[in-house]
Amino acid sequence: MNKFRTAAIQILSEVKKPLHYKEITKIALDKGILETEGATPDQSMNAQIITDINKKGEGSDFIKTAPSTFALNPNKKVIEPKKHKKVLEEEAQEEEKISIDSGFTGKAGEHLVCSELLFRGYNASIMSVDVGMDIIATKNNKLFSIQVKTANANDYDTYNFDVRKVSFEKDYAGNTFYVFILKGKDKTDFLILPLHEMEKKLSEKAILFIPTYKKYRVKIDIREGNIFLGNKKHEMSYYLNNWKIIK
Repeated sequence: MNKFRTAAIQILSEVKKPLHYKEITKIALDKGILETEGATPDQSMNAQIITDINKKGEGSDFIKTAPSTFALNPNKKVIEPKKHKKVLEEEAQEEEKISIDSGFTGKAGEHLVCSELLFRGYNASIMSVDVGMDIIATKNNKLFSIQVKTANANDYDTYNFDVRKVSFEKDYAGNTFYVFILKGKDKTDFLILPLHEMEKKLSEKAILFIPTYKKYRVKIDIREGNIFLGNKKHEMSYYLNNWKIIK
């Protein structure tokens, strides 16, 4: 099943009331239920729910209760088998498109960070095979392993990232850093965290572990020019665009 619809069903089942699609998306992202690197997850959520209603009619999991507001369909009907097969095929195609779009965003982020490193005198290259780290760089005879995560700002100036548990716990060559690309409406920033800082914030519960999906959820907020990790207890401005810490 499409991950946006799966997330929407779970959220609406929990709250037991209609919600605006932006609120559904926000809750799903905050809970770590929805994983996406797409530019506009809230718009994708709205489009997927509307498409589900239009294609399935009374067989949809959703009903529209007000403009841009949805609830679970209490009178959902069984879809005729032949039509159901076609719907499943179309859902698979939609899921593949979303995955491809996310892939473009992630790869663009890797090239952006690699470019920034090259401009700063690092000999950097993108890994050909996904082994957890995205970029390997060297400078002054030192080796650096760098993982890149890219997200676009939502309507609340919040950026949501997911780090797989298996990749976080691997031992990598050299010093390890995480570069979170914050693509805002007017500018792009980089939050650059060394591994030890990631581990510290994990122990302080600023970074949450989502056991169901075996991943860590990193939530970054920008408020009045300040940057926070998880909540306002963890101010991280020192690490914002500070490429000098990669040493």
